[in-house]
Order: sequence, then C-alpha cells, then structure tokens
Amino acid sequence: MRVSRTILAVILVVVALVLQVTILARLQLPGAVPDLLLLTVLGLALVYGHVGGALVGFGAGLLADLAPPADHAVGRYALVLCVIGYAAGLTKPETGQHRSATVPMLVVAGGALSSTLLYAGVGALVGDTAARHVGLSGLLLTATLYDLLLAPFTVPLVMAMARRLENDPLKGDGSGGPSSGGDNLSGWFGGGTGLSTRGGGRRTRYGKAARIGGQRSTLLSRSARNRAGRIKGVKRL
Repeated sequence: MRVSRTILAVILVVVALVLQVTILARLQLPGAVPDLLLLTVLGLALVYGHVGGALVGFGAGLLADLAPPADHAVGRYALVLCVIGYAAGLTKPETGQHRSATVPMLVVAGGALSSTLLYAGVGALVGDTAARHVGLSGLLLTATLYDLLLAPFTVPLVMAMARRLENDPLKGDGSGGPSSGGDNLSGWFGGGTGLSTRGGGRRTRYGKAARIGGQRSTLLSRSARNRAGRIKGVKRL
C-alpha cells in the first residue's frame, strides 16, 4: 500500500481499538461486544480491495492480540481479520464505489457472522472452549445485531476518509497536465491546418486568376482573328 494509505489505516485502527477497549468493552452488554475494529477493517477493505483489506486486517488483528486486555493466543484474531478483510475486499466493484448501501451492510453482517465463527473455530483448534460456555448462537446473534447498529455511524465515515485520499487533488492536477498539453498540441495542429487551408485558398485564387487570364487571352485572340478575317474580306472585295 501507499504511504498515505498506511498512515490512515494505522490511525483509524489505533483509534478504533482504543475506543473499543476503553468504552465499548465496558458497556456490559448481553452477549458479544460491538466490534469497532472489525467495522474499521471492513470499511477500509471496501475501498482498498482484497489485498489492502487483508493487510489492514492482519495488522489490526495483530494489534488487538497484543493489546493488554487480550486473553487469547497471539495471532488468533490477526488470522480472523486477515481472512475477513480479504473477503470483504473482493466485493469492491470495478468502478471503485458501491451504488447503494445494501452491499456494505451485507458485508458487515457477513463479516460479523464470519468473524465470530472463525474466532470460535480457531479457538477450538488451540483448546479455547470459552465460546461453548457463553453460547455460540447467542454470540452470533448479538454480534451481528450490535455491528449492524454501529455500522451506519462508522463504515461510511471510514470509507469517506479512505476515498478522500484516493481522489488526491495533486493527482488530478497531474493527470490534467497531459490532457491540457494534448489540447495545446491539438490547437497547434489546428493552427497548422488553418495555415495550410489559407495557403490552399491562395493557390485556389491564383488558379482562378490564371483561368480568367487564359479565358481573356482566348477571347482576345478570337477577336483578333475575326478582325483579321474582316480586313481580308474587305481587301478581297
């Protein structure tokens, strides 16, 4: 990723992690905790694509694994968010922007379900059975509900900030330079064409003058012959 993308991703991920640890995790809501870090990764993945989404997801998950409240194996959440970011980035259209909010909301719902299932599955592989005691169905329901309620306030803002860097005004000026240069070149070529047209007009006028002069000389020669014939006729008489 570019430097601007990396800086923005780091700032957003750090802010999301701090808010989640200091505020959201202390709300003591029933079931799961609203995952602001997941929503940040999804918003960036929808703009950066699958490669950028995977990189941002891995970095955000690794940072969450190393955060002080974490009580699970390092790399567990990094793997989950890496897969989620890659999958979410695949939904990025070729135009770069979604026409409606339906697809992002479906991505959020799918990301909430998938992250909970993957987190529980990886935990089962490493011997962490905490999800069984809490209830996996309750975690899936509450995680999806909380993330969908929080998504309209976070995902559009993250996507707008990411797209603002994508539409760099300096890049637009740079791209406008060649086009303006092309217009100048076309103007120069147009001027050259005008000169050639004027030259053609001069040649046309010269040709017309030559034809008129030829016609005048023909008329003069005919009138001279007629006069000579009349003079000879008079002499014969």
